Amino acid sequence: MPLGDRTGDKSESRYCGVETEFNDDMPQVLAFNLTSGGFDFIVSPLMDPSYRPSLVQKDSFGSAALPFAGSDLVLSPSQWSSHVVGKISSWIDLDSEDKTLRIDSETTLKQEIAWASHLSLQACLLPAPKGTSCANYARCVNEILQGLSNMQLWLRIPLVKPDDDSLDTNSDTSVDSWETWNSFRILCEHHPQLSVALDILSTLPSTISLGRWFGESVRTAIVNTDSFLTNARGYPCLSKRHQSLITGFFNHSIQIVISGNSIHPKASADANDFHNRSVEGSQRHSLRPYLDYVAYLYQKMEPLPEQERFELGYRDFLQSPLQPLMDNLEAQTYETFEKDAVKYIQYERAVSKALLDRIPDEEASVKTVVLMVVGAGRGPLVRASLQAAEETGRKLKVYAVEKNPNAVVTLHALIKMEGWEDMVTIVSCDMRYWNAPEKADILVSELLGSFGDNELSPECLDGAQRFLKPDGISIPSSYTSFLQPVTASKLFKDVKAHKDLAHFETAYVVKIHNAARLAPSQPVFTFNHPKSSDEESNERYKKLHFVIPNETGSAMVHGFAGYFDATLYKDVHLGIEPSTATPNMFSWFAIFFPLRTPICVNPGSTLEVQFWRCCGSTKVWYEWCVTSPSCSPIHNTNGRSYWVGL
Repeated sequence: MPLGDRTGDKSESRYCGVETEFNDDMPQVLAFNLTSGGFDFIVSPLMDPSYRPSLVQKDSFGSAALPFAGSDLVLSPSQWSSHVVGKISSWIDLDSEDKTLRIDSETTLKQEIAWASHLSLQACLLPAPKGTSCANYARCVNEILQGLSNMQLWLRIPLVKPDDDSLDTNSDTSVDSWETWNSFRILCEHHPQLSVALDILSTLPSTISLGRWFGESVRTAIVNTDSFLTNARGYPCLSKRHQSLITGFFNHSIQIVISGNSIHPKASADANDFHNRSVEGSQRHSLRPYLDYVAYLYQKMEPLPEQERFELGYRDFLQSPLQPLMDNLEAQTYETFEKDAVKYIQYERAVSKALLDRIPDEEASVKTVVLMVVGAGRGPLVRASLQAAEETGRKLKVYAVEKNPNAVVTLHALIKMEGWEDMVTIVSCDMRYWNAPEKADILVSELLGSFGDNELSPECLDGAQRFLKPDGISIPSSYTSFLQPVTASKLFKDVKAHKDLAHFETAYVVKIHNAARLAPSQPVFTFNHPKSSDEESNERYKKLHFVIPNETGSAMVHGFAGYFDATLYKDVHLGIEPSTATPNMFSWFAIFFPLRTPICVNPGSTLEVQFWRCCGSTKVWYEWCVTSPSCSPIHNTNGRSYWVGL
């Protein structure tokens, strides 16, 4: 059964498997580990480990039966596909200096994966590369991947990153295991069916180094019994750091596998005694206490907050950014954004402060503030502005300017329903071309995109600025975009799956989850409103330098996460930049700018990034590239793949 029965707050069930030894009787192995052990699946060798192709005696016809663990008929197809992960023989070494071993290894690898594919297994566990070279191993695996249908290959990688001050240059453990994985996946061209199975050892690398793996294609974490400590009752437990790591794996949909022999005999004996009293004549699994502890860690996790439950379906799902200037938004889109109460509370606070600054108390009953909501949609900013006026005791005259004729229908119904006819005038027009009958004291808009300016707020507000009084107030008054380099293997593979240039030169709105953020974000472009001069261009260029911390180790940059932070008025702000993000606000996800070819960065090195905002007569677009430690092509030249229409 799954680790926990916690419906509604997880994207998928969490399961725990067990690594087993070779056994001819696969039905018995499965029954014992699933029924007595309570595990959800087994990671089991498919072939007798003593088998070597070069030693097989063939019959007179030149053939021999391979020593697999039973035929495909010993289990049902659903049992094979749901409960068995094939474990490829651990002795294979395709980069050995021994020619016979190398040839035997390649033959066996292909035979076992062919058998696993025949059984319709969902995945096979590949042994860890031996030594520092893995080119021939990777070549063979890549060759197999080209003909594989849906099965995943999990490369076993020990979780090792030694501290720089304790490196033993004569030991293989002095190698950062991430480097081994990175070499292997590059040789296999970042194939989407190649993933990682992390071997969790008794000692762990630094927390910041561990963070790299949450952006990689990690499918399972193999926790050896040697990693467990012993509590006061003689039962297995994990260190605080191991607990935190396992919880992180749960949060990233990484399954757990228990491996090794029981080293807690008291716990196993107690569990067996209890089980025997319950089910006479049966034997309790010696690793059940380890499963129970992992299940306990899962059960004690805090349920996801409501906002994160809402966002579950959007995690790492690439979406094209909205273009509200070029396209009319649909009712469902309006409804989703209107549910974000936090955003409108911030707008109401900003308008309240602006009204108090605009009209002193002694003039509140005699002066009327002219406020224009440009891009009014279905009216949430109109409502927030009128609530601010009521709260501050100021008189307000509102113009609601909206270009979408469908939204205007809803606006008219709202005004009539609320009895706002004397205070609100609806204008069905593009703000850039409207001739206002009077000047505004306050101009309110919500034209911000995930990157601040990517929904053309600068161009729209430039057009609306002409009907703002010289001393008028714009809400927002400014906004800044931010960039951050990320490891995001899933996002990269999803873009790569399209097999064209255009998708690598497109920016995506995405709830980034399975990612490692490699350095703090940095500001890119800032826009102020009203702007000081009509002659000021909205084109921008910025060179950014990100330093990769030494503690991280080497890492792969798949692209850049983009955010924004906006000042609505004075100290009232809203935004999604991680260090200053507005709590519980869900109107915006991050934006993701992919790289056509990922860039490997070394610890302590500087990643130099160039970013442009380009403007034409009919469109606005971004261009980007990396210039250090190596050069990438300039992405999206002349807006050939991605642009926002004016």
